[in-house]
Amino acid sequence: MTKFLLAILALALSASAFAQFRVEVSGVGMTQLPIAVASFRGNEALTHKVALIVQADLERSGQFRGVDAAGAALDETSRPDMAVWRKQGADALVTGSVTRLAEDRYDVRFRVWDAVRGQDLGGQSHAATSGELRHVAHKIADAVYEKLTGEKGVFSTRIAYVTRNTGVYNLWVADADGEGAQSALRSSEPIISPSWSPSGSQLAYVSFESRKPVVYVHDVDTGKRRLVANFKGSNSAPSWSPDGKTLALTLSRDGGAQIYLMDASAPGAEPRRLAGSSSIDTEPTFTADGKTVYFVSDRGGSPQIYRVPVAGGSPERVTFTGSYNISPALSADGRWMAYVSRVNGAFKLHIMELANGQSAAITDTSADENPSFAANSRLVLYATQQQGREALMTTTLDGKVKARLAGQSGDLREPDWGPAAR
Repeated sequence: MTKFLLAILALALSASAFAQFRVEVSGVGMTQLPIAVASFRGNEALTHKVALIVQADLERSGQFRGVDAAGAALDETSRPDMAVWRKQGADALVTGSVTRLAEDRYDVRFRVWDAVRGQDLGGQSHAATSGELRHVAHKIADAVYEKLTGEKGVFSTRIAYVTRNTGVYNLWVADADGEGAQSALRSSEPIISPSWSPSGSQLAYVSFESRKPVVYVHDVDTGKRRLVANFKGSNSAPSWSPDGKTLALTLSRDGGAQIYLMDASAPGAEPRRLAGSSSIDTEPTFTADGKTVYFVSDRGGSPQIYRVPVAGGSPERVTFTGSYNISPALSADGRWMAYVSRVNGAFKLHIMELANGQSAAITDTSADENPSFAANSRLVLYATQQQGREALMTTTLDGKVKARLAGQSGDLREPDWGPAAR
C-alpha cells in the first residue's frame, strides 16, 4: 500500500554473518567494465566466499560485468600475468586472502589491478571476526568500486524495510544486498514509513500500536526508541533534513493531512506548518541542500508531486505527465527524482531529470512502490511484485541492470536505503 493511501487510512483510523547467497542480477549496461575477482586464498573453510560477495556487489552496481576467475590461485602478494587476464576478457582484477589468526579473528587483504595497463592500483587490509566478514567483503567492494570509478561505493550501507507475515509486522535492518537482516521492531499492528537519519544511527517510523499512527525514532545500535509525534489525529510520513535536526512529517492535528516541520531532538515540540491547503499533503522529502521539501498533494484534483521552500512560499507543481504520481525520492547529487506513476492501472517506477523535467518508466513490473536512492545517486531501491512474488529490487537509473535482493518472507514493503557508511 502506498504512503499516499496510507495517509488516507491514517485519517480514517485517527541472522548469521554469511547467509545463503541470493542476489539475482539481470540486464546489461551500456559500458560495463569486465572484472575478475579471484577466490581469496585461505577462505575455503568459510561458509561463504568473500570474493563472491565482492563480485556480486560490483555486478549489482551495473558498472561491472563479472569475468570467470574459477581455478585462479592468487592472493594480494601475487604478480598476475596480465596477458592471461586480458585474454580472459578482464580489464581489471581483484586478488586477496583471508588468514585466520588467534581465536575468532581474521586478517583480510586484497589488491586491485588494472589489467589493461598492467598497473597495481593498491589494496587494503582489514581485521575482522567471523561475524564481521560479510561487512568487510562489502567494504572491499566499496574500495574496489572507488578505485576503478572514482566514486564512492554503497555496498557497506544498510537498508530498512517492513514485512507482514501472518498478521505480524517486522521492521528489518539489513545489509545493502538484503542479507544479514535483523528485526528492529515486531508488532501485531502496522509499521510504516521507515526513514534513515543522515548519520545512519537512527530510524524514524510510524507505528499503529496505540491504535493510531504515531511517529517514533529508533536507535539502530541500542534498540532504544523515543516517541516523537503523538499529536491529535494522524502522525505519519516522517523524513529527515540533511543535517538531522529537523523532521518533516504529515499531521492531521488541525484538520486534513498537512506537512509540518519539527525539531527532531525535542519530542512533542511545537511543529511548524509548511504549506496549507484543504487537500491531503503527505510524503515530504528534503532536497540535499535542505532548502526545499518535495511532497504529494491532491490539491489539483489528483495526487501529484509538488515542492515548496522550507523558508515558506507557494508550492510549485513538479509532475505533469499522468494523473497519479506519488512517493518522491531525491538523489543526493540533486539531479534526479524517483517516483511512482500509475500507467494504465499499473504502478511503475519512474526517474525524472530535475533540470529539464523529463521522465521515463524504467521497470516492466506493475506494482512498484517506495523508491529510495543509494547514497551515491547511482542506484534506486524499491519494492515490487515479480513473477507473483514480493521482491526488493535495485535498479540503475536507466533501468538496464536490476538486482533482486534477499529478503525475509512475507509481504515486503516500505524499503529505505541508508546513508553512506561513516
